Amino acid sequence: MNATSTGALLLCRADPETVRPLAHLLREQMLLARAGEEWSVLVPEGKPWNGGTEQDPEPVDRVLGGWATALAVGSTWPVLALWWDADRAGFTLAAGFRRPVGYVWLTDGTPVGEDEAMRTFAVRLGLDPVLDVQALEELTRPDPDADADARLRGLLAVLTRTGLTLPAGLSPGESADRLRSVAAVQREVERVEWAGWRDAVRVELDAVESSRIGPWVRGPRARAVAAVQLAAGLPLLLWGARRRSGGWAAAGAVLLAQGALGLAYERARAGAEAP
Repeated sequence: MNATSTGALLLCRADPETVRPLAHLLREQMLLARAGEEWSVLVPEGKPWNGGTEQDPEPVDRVLGGWATALAVGSTWPVLALWWDADRAGFTLAAGFRRPVGYVWLTDGTPVGEDEAMRTFAVRLGLDPVLDVQALEELTRPDPDADADARLRGLLAVLTRTGLTLPAGLSPGESADRLRSVAAVQREVERVEWAGWRDAVRVELDAVESSRIGPWVRGPRARAVAAVQLAAGLPLLLWGARRRSGGWAAAGAVLLAQGALGLAYERARAGAEAP
């Protein structure tokens, strides 16, 4: 993998204030900026896909897929990961506990994904089933004049109808260094970084209190969700550690944190109300 041609963006369909608490739990240094009325963008400050061995570096799509999944399982909004390297480019869309959907193009723009993925992508983002789906399907057909970067720009053009507006310079094909420098000078940009588990617990509880899932934070439903998160998080964390996959390990850690905090919150609230 040519690290200088590798880049990645995380697009979250929520405002920065909503994204910030969960982004802390990724334990990665990132820049967070607004990307339209309903969207935010996270730009990695580092290059975690270079963390593998020289003979077996971790693919950028695996890292970004893990991050997107980690953010999506702890939220009520979808997360779109865009990535590109010297050989390919593509996206991964994660939404809740549903299986992520994605598509890939070779560098010259040759489609190598499944057409059904684009239709699923449109449904999960609430896009127009006729006009937007037609535009997306065009991206899955051969076009000698469109390389992989152009395909991703076409995808982003469709999403502008949902209110997405990426800051100038945050464009597919740019290097990770270039993306970071552009994001750093955006208005009201924030730096997101790991501040320890104590602060993670605090921001997580703040997010729960202010989210739309209030009815799910207490009672039988909340306990059931927490149990599922714990049951899924531990094996995912162990699998990611064995494979040296930082993205999937982060997803497992977030699930474990969500489950543990859910149970702890339930018990703390019950204890506070006890006579």
